Amino acid sequence: MVRLLRDLLRPYRWLLTIIVVMMLVQAAMGIAGPWPLKIVIDSVVGNHPVPHWARLFAPSLAHGGRLQIAALAAIILVVIAVVISLAGYFANYFIEIVAQHVADDLRMRTYHHLQGLSRSYHRSNRAGTILSTIITDVKTIEEFASLGTVANFVDILTLVGMLAVMFALQWDFALIAVALLPFLVFFVSRIRTAVLKTIKEVRKAQADMVAIAQEGLQAIEVVEALQGEDLQESELSRISELNMQASVKARRARALLTPVVNIPVAICTAFVLWRGSALILAGTLTLGSLTVFTAYLARFFGPVQSISVRMEMLAQTAVAVQRIRELLEADAIIPERSDATDPPPFRGDIAFEHVAFSYDADCPILRDVNFTVRAGELVGIVGATGSGKSTLVSLIPRFYDANGGTITIDGADIRGFTLRGLRGQIGVVLQETVLFGRSVRDNIAFGRPSATEYEIVQAAKLANADEFITRMPHGYDSVLGDRGLTLSVGERQRIGIARAVIRDNPILLLDEPTAALDAESEQLVIEAMARLMDGRTVICVAHRLSTIRNADRVIGIKDGVVVEEGTPQELLSRGGLYAELHRIQYKGANQSGSDRPNCSASPGETGTALRAMSE
Repeated sequence: MVRLLRDLLRPYRWLLTIIVVMMLVQAAMGIAGPWPLKIVIDSVVGNHPVPHWARLFAPSLAHGGRLQIAALAAIILVVIAVVISLAGYFANYFIEIVAQHVADDLRMRTYHHLQGLSRSYHRSNRAGTILSTIITDVKTIEEFASLGTVANFVDILTLVGMLAVMFALQWDFALIAVALLPFLVFFVSRIRTAVLKTIKEVRKAQADMVAIAQEGLQAIEVVEALQGEDLQESELSRISELNMQASVKARRARALLTPVVNIPVAICTAFVLWRGSALILAGTLTLGSLTVFTAYLARFFGPVQSISVRMEMLAQTAVAVQRIRELLEADAIIPERSDATDPPPFRGDIAFEHVAFSYDADCPILRDVNFTVRAGELVGIVGATGSGKSTLVSLIPRFYDANGGTITIDGADIRGFTLRGLRGQIGVVLQETVLFGRSVRDNIAFGRPSATEYEIVQAAKLANADEFITRMPHGYDSVLGDRGLTLSVGERQRIGIARAVIRDNPILLLDEPTAALDAESEQLVIEAMARLMDGRTVICVAHRLSTIRNADRVIGIKDGVVVEEGTPQELLSRGGLYAELHRIQYKGANQSGSDRPNCSASPGETGTALRAMSE
């Protein structure tokens, strides 16, 4: 935690220096605060001489009248107030700048780290919990840095300064105050432990509430269709009740601090007043000195009380730092070799050599997978649900890392490439295209923000998307709703294809891109994919076999291994996995008339259009 905070604060050390100076000034002026009143009581109302330090400040006071001394005390009081105010203003202003920058740096560092984690991490952690850490926990640290840091630091400086002056004024009285400190520190630390425990429960409950609300709202269609509103509300109510109980428990523990601090302080102050009065009557202590001492005594325990009151904020900050640290220390990161290099332009030869993979060591997904794809080939991947088809293609751009074996592109191990360089030459079209709440133009150019307007429009035309985009109220400037749900599945899929077109990658991975489409949408998407695949190495995970009818080869996956490989016609004649899937899919249908359009490349026009885009 200390190293994390040090790294975050290092760029702002000059601002921190200014802040510390301002805090020192605040503390010094706070210590000087009661002395003008001492001068008035002892040297104006009473008959004691002006203090030596005051005569050094204004030599004329040594022979001045009482009103002149009172005037000086009033001026000093105003000066102290002005200096404290200015120092407090600059300290708070600069600490807010630092707090905002640190929060922004921490937020971006956390988000950057999350984007580098493997899909295994995101599969096993709820998005709502992660969002709570990025937003709520970072906000807690920011608030403590801007509100609590200045106050706590000034309180500590004031505590030390006042203790020194109290020993100089009346050391035996000071010992009484010091004697109380161990008791107060011990009790505060015990309360802090209890509060910290309950705050952890509170933050976990808050993160769970965010996760439940997010899941329910994102799946509102499912909730409504299955009449699950009451179930969702009861689950949220259960977590909210836990949050309420933990919050009340934390507040109850913190509330104990006030009486435990106030009662001993009152007893200590009462004793000083009684003993001080006796010393005044004996002539060994002035009334002004007793006034200063009692003011110091009250302010001496003031920082202890203030810190105890801010204990809940301290506990929340400690929990927030711990949660962020746990996230930043998550090691589910796709490793990148120190000597990794950006790959040269790919030709597109891909080879799997004895590749194995599992999400869980006890449940392997792929076992000893071996096959090759030549540059420019269209290869289909088929198999039953859960056979590892999608996992297999996810290993090529290293969304996951194989547990064993080697994957090569153009003869080079993909682990020798930088992730950015590797993924920069691989296009992906998924079964469900996820769009962002931005304009259509921005969504198409998401994978290549530097694309020109002409390239964006050409990509949309090749993807059969231009027609419905131009019918939208603002055309390419139309802002899509959350996840693009204002569009149909087929329209979202065509924008996903336009994304792949505009990237113009030599390798293309299609993961069941037509599985969720109706016949009409499938026709448009297949036509778009045919243009997209021209001249590229394509691996297409197929649910509907019509999409790979004209594939160069088809690879059958069963129980995590390759069980057959060949052209569609060859596999049909063998009567194996592909033939069985084909029989099930087209059972009872007229084969010649029921097959939907295939993914064979359209001649000529694709190459011409892509060349026009590149020019």
